[in-house]
Amino acid sequence: MNRRDILKRISFLPLAATGIASIAAPKDSAENHAAGNAANNNAANNNAAAGNTGNNAAAGNAAPPAVTRDLFAELGVRRVINADVTMTFLSGSLMLPEVLEAINSTSHDFANMFELQDKIGAKIAEMLKVEGAMVTSGAACAILLSTAACITGTDKDKIKNIPNLPGPRPEVIMQKSHRYLFDQAVTTTGATIVEVEGPDGMANAFTPQTVMALFFNAAEKHSVTHEDFVAIAKKHNIPTLLDAAADVPPVENLFKYQKIGFDLVTFSGGKMIRGPQSAGLLFGRKDLIEAAKLNHSPHEAPIGRPMKVNKEEMFGMYAALRSYIDRDHRKEWDGWLERANHIGSRLNALPTIKTEVWINPGPANAFPNLLVDWDQNHFKITPKDVRKALQDGTPSIVTGAHGDKLLIGVVLLRPDQVDIVIQKVKEVLTHAV
Repeated sequence: MNRRDILKRISFLPLAATGIASIAAPKDSAENHAAGNAANNNAANNNAAAGNTGNNAAAGNAAPPAVTRDLFAELGVRRVINADVTMTFLSGSLMLPEVLEAINSTSHDFANMFELQDKIGAKIAEMLKVEGAMVTSGAACAILLSTAACITGTDKDKIKNIPNLPGPRPEVIMQKSHRYLFDQAVTTTGATIVEVEGPDGMANAFTPQTVMALFFNAAEKHSVTHEDFVAIAKKHNIPTLLDAAADVPPVENLFKYQKIGFDLVTFSGGKMIRGPQSAGLLFGRKDLIEAAKLNHSPHEAPIGRPMKVNKEEMFGMYAALRSYIDRDHRKEWDGWLERANHIGSRLNALPTIKTEVWINPGPANAFPNLLVDWDQNHFKITPKDVRKALQDGTPSIVTGAHGDKLLIGVVLLRPDQVDIVIQKVKEVLTHAV
């Protein structure tokens, strides 16, 4: 399932869901300093207790620490169980305990943001084995900063005046099948997008105004392959950007595309890397990263100034990436499969229910899910209506769809939420007999 499919599904959710938020610990970073260690302790305790019920520790979403102030209740915001995939309108994913610890432990001191971006960028570049890297406010910001960097370089006048530069508008090449909502980040810089189809069409599209070529990794069709895309652009000495926002797991994707030769690559920080939702990664050629920094905060007037990243998010993103690279990915994957099979075995006890573990082929959201089907002559309700009933219930549970089947995502569930999802799905179905 790619992001285009997910965006289409957003219209299914009622406007009442505007108040939706994650079921993560409700304290903010300023209040939660004392809770950082408790979050780590609770994570260990919950994971240790979960193994016998299919809520394997490798699935890794720990229950929140005890709270003394319930901001969800105070503000009238519903908690949501995310039994689907990572989506921005559902607040991304749940940050790991070590990410919360990084945020909380750095929130009580000031830092020079120029130094911090440089130092963290250098460490991230080292982890990813590239020349340069930076933390951005999400992958969409990384697309804008990449485009701006390719337009301005280090030219101070261009940085000051973008997007209102004199002369013809800069051009960015994209495959026609790769056009998507997020390419507005390109045109925000004043650039125009030139659509191409096939290697020959791309080769003939370069002009003196061409500044960059953008490849949307999760597009359904590629009329130009990754390798040909890079080769054609390099022949014309034009930088390439790969948007792979939701394209881990597998962890190898963090390294795959710069090996192909893309000059810049971006991933979202707040999806399966499980860093701060508003953070992202941009990495690749050092000269382009340095130009992107000049177009970003903490510089006072560039186009990226409104997309600033605070120091806590930078530290949190660093901690999240380190954790993601270092973890046991096979154990995590096996935990997801165990969880999906556990849910399936419980639901299969109902008449006519059939379940199967389905692994999204990716590249976006490439992980296990559980598909649920039933005889609608027995349970007189459609998967769409089951999804609505679950979402409108208490607690609100957001599920997905794959074809005409109900999709239960397992990778974002906390261990204590697994049996809740099972029970609520059973209730909705049995009430429809």
